[in-house]
Amino acid sequence: MKIFAGLGNPGASYALHRHNIGFMAVDAIAAAHGFGPWKSRFLGLASEGRIGDHKLVLLKPATFMNDSGRSVADAVRFFKVEPAEALTVFYDELDLDAFRVKVKHGGGAAGHNGIRSIDAHLGPEFRRVRIGIGHPGHKDRVTGHVLGNFAKAEMEPLAHVLVAVAAGLPWLLAGDEARFMNDVAVAMAPPR
Repeated sequence: MKIFAGLGNPGASYALHRHNIGFMAVDAIAAAHGFGPWKSRFLGLASEGRIGDHKLVLLKPATFMNDSGRSVADAVRFFKVEPAEALTVFYDELDLDAFRVKVKHGGGAAGHNGIRSIDAHLGPEFRRVRIGIGHPGHKDRVTGHVLGNFAKAEMEPLAHVLVAVAAGLPWLLAGDEARFMNDVAVAMAPPR
């Protein structure tokens, strides 16, 4: 069993916030790969499905971003899996250009409260899929940027990156993170 958790805040008022791109990513994965309905589990919403030989549970914690670790840890304990092997977390990254995607294992939270919460509950050893939301340019504008909706002009590239992440998922499952990142980058490249 693999656990793919997307981070965000629950509720319609947060749905299009940049901070919710993790929720958007797991929603796109569920839709693209025909996962089952979302059900209340693990202090959040979970959907199960298969991609190739891999059984997955997608998770959207309903504990609000700053307490995401409680929900993710509940799922990890329930399935008795090791986070380093089984857990992948999708979330917004302020320090990446908008819609760039990078994968890494472990590391610090870099100021991201959702990741900080998961680290506190499970330790830092898990795979992270960071989806860039860009930096507003000055630290005084960060909160408004992160907790603001994507702009109309960003809707098309947002849709493209979510489709590319969902399409590239088999590469992540196979452990070929370089191919996953390359395929997403190619999908996001402007036409020539």
